[in-house]
Amino acid sequence: MDKIVDGIRKFQSDEFQQEKEFFEKLAEGQSPDCLFITCSDSRIDPNRLTQTKPGELFVLRTAGNIVPPYGSVVGGESATIEYAVAALKIKNIVVCGHSHCGAMSGLLTPENLHTLPAVRQYLEHAAATRQIIEENFSEITDFGMKLSQTVETNVLVQIENLKTHPTVAAAVLRNELNLHGWVYHFESGQVTTYDKETNKFRSL
Repeated sequence: MDKIVDGIRKFQSDEFQQEKEFFEKLAEGQSPDCLFITCSDSRIDPNRLTQTKPGELFVLRTAGNIVPPYGSVVGGESATIEYAVAALKIKNIVVCGHSHCGAMSGLLTPENLHTLPAVRQYLEHAAATRQIIEENFSEITDFGMKLSQTVETNVLVQIENLKTHPTVAAAVLRNELNLHGWVYHFESGQVTTYDKETNKFRSL
């Protein structure tokens, strides 16, 4: 905790003082353009990755960047999505997975989650991802390659789950909201995006 507390003090004495007017303006409200849905993994920093400042991204973080279908869970995910679209009038939603995802690894090896019952239950919102991998990519025997395919597939599955949320479905139909599927690769810094025309992920 010492490092975290020291960081706060440094922020207050250095960065905040240098940009005091900017931070004070944040108290007036927010108008982000994008809802960024990504994994809880500590290795991802959405603002650093996108080089955005406070107030420019509305962020939702969940294990495995999972978006439970509307009505399956009454909780923070659906409330955050609804507020972003209906109240903040977000124009873009990014679902961003990442390489070496522990949640997706757990999805492929549920037998390893016997001591994590809440995690195992939550991953059932990605059951379609697991079934797609089992039925369509059984030829992939290398676990690393299978995990990479699972990460990409899960991004697309979660976008479909996102579309079950009424505010999202309505805004998409009005052409007022765009949905994007990304994968961030830790080892290279590369971000790939889903291309509907080729049905593949390509470099952003």
